[in-house]
Amino acid sequence: MKVSLLAAMSLDGYIALHDHQNSMEWTSDADKQFFVKKTKESGVMILGRSTYETIGRSLPGRRIIVMTRSPDAYENIPGKVEFVSNTPEKILEQLRGYEEVIIAGGESVYTAFLDSGLVTDLFLTIEPILFGGGVKLYEGSMKKLVYISSEKIGSQALLVHYTYEA
Repeated sequence: MKVSLLAAMSLDGYIALHDHQNSMEWTSDADKQFFVKKTKESGVMILGRSTYETIGRSLPGRRIIVMTRSPDAYENIPGKVEFVSNTPEKILEQLRGYEEVIIAGGESVYTAFLDSGLVTDLFLTIEPILFGGGVKLYEGSMKKLVYISSEKIGSQALLVHYTYEA
């Protein structure tokens, strides 16, 4: 199974100014289109509770797995939105049959999956904005990436594809 991490980030390496900032406020239309296309192709995405709360709903054509410390505090909608407190390994076991799973944020979920060594690909949209501080993409030990490709998307953003070396 391919495990792809998708993130939009500022030029200075942040994914948000604060925990509850919705990326729709600052990302380009081209990044939004890439996100929708990639997550619909996969059919399943994993994200954290804060990231889910910025979206606030299920998304058509996608199963959402929400990682949270308190899954019993939420109501599952089977096949649409499911709340779990499992490890990345256990979550992926439950998702056997999918060709690709999308890791869609935030920082703690990105860190958990990168530290587990399960991520196979990273797709980073670099937006022409400087935050000067905020929420990091990753809060762990150094990881080496292998460059695959990059392309300009829209008029200003850059989409970079890497693989992840455990």
